[in-house]
Amino acid sequence: MDPTPPLDLRDHLALDRTELALERTLLAYARTALGLVAAGVTIVQLGQFRGADGLGWVVVAMGLLVLLAGTWRTNRRWRTLRGLRPSG
Repeated sequence: MDPTPPLDLRDHLALDRTELALERTLLAYARTALGLVAAGVTIVQLGQFRGADGLGWVVVAMGLLVLLAGTWRTNRRWRTLRGLRPSG
């Protein structure tokens, strides 16, 4: 016997809203990462000061780290959310 009670309509709608919020959050992480990578490449290409190359590559690496962290956090939340959904 399943120890969790069945979900009513309000609970299903809340889970749907949470899924949409997770998708929106992942897209925000991707948008931020893309902005950081673009800024880093711009600094590398157009930087006219000493250390521009190093700074540009650090910003690119930060963009990639933001994308990885956002994907990891979102996947963790998805696994938790999947555990709340009844099977069937």
